[in-house]
Amino acid sequence: MSSAIVLISGGLDSLVTAAIAINENKVINFLHVNYGQRTEAKELSCFQNICAHYQPQQSLIIQMDWLGKIGGSALTDNSIEIIDHEQSQGIPQTYVPFRNANLIAAAVSWAEVTDANRIYIGAVEEDSSGYPDCREVFFQNLQQTINTGIKREKPISIVTPIIHKHKSEIVKLGIELNAPFELSWSCYRDNDIACGKCDSCYLRLKAFKEAGIKDPLMYAE
Repeated sequence: MSSAIVLISGGLDSLVTAAIAINENKVINFLHVNYGQRTEAKELSCFQNICAHYQPQQSLIIQMDWLGKIGGSALTDNSIEIIDHEQSQGIPQTYVPFRNANLIAAAVSWAEVTDANRIYIGAVEEDSSGYPDCREVFFQNLQQTINTGIKREKPISIVTPIIHKHKSEIVKLGIELNAPFELSWSCYRDNDIACGKCDSCYLRLKAFKEAGIKDPLMYAE
C-alpha cells in the first residue's frame, strides 16, 4: 500500500502536487515548515486550510527558524529587498540557501517513523525562478543520499510530479483535479493582499493568464 508525505508550503505548486498525490496514494500525510519567511503566517494559514480540505491522515508543522537566523535570503532577512520581477536577474535574492534539502531531510525522518515510501515536493524546473535546488539533477543526487542513509530496507522515493511542467500546465492540471486555488498563496511580500509584482506573483499571474483561467486571489497591482 502506497503511503506518501507531501510537503505543503501553501503555494500553488505544492497545492497541485497535493492533489496529484491524493490520487496516487492510499495514505497521505501533509508536512509544513515554518522557517522565518516573511509570509509565514499566511502560508501556515493556507496549509491549515488545505489540510481541512483534503483531510490527510496526519499533518505535521515543523519549526526551522534557524534558516531565518542564517539569513542570506530576501524571504528571511528584512534588510534584503524583495525586488520586482522585471528587475530580477540570475538566481533571485529570494533563494533560501539549500532549503529544499532541509525540507526533504525532515520529510525523510518522518517517513522512516510513519513507514511512508514516497515524498512529494512541488519543485518546478522548467518555468520557475531558477532556484538551483529545484533542478531534477539535484533531486536525483539527493535520492542517492537517501538510499544510503536510511535504516530500513524499504525505499523512500522523492516524487517531483510537476518538475518539467510550465506554470500554465500546472494551473490547468489543478483545475482538472479540482485543486482549491483560493486556498493557496504565492506572494513573497504580503500576508494580506498579494503585491502582484514580485517574482512569484508574476509567475502565478502569467500562468493563470496563459491557461485562460481567472486567478481567485486579489492583487494590489
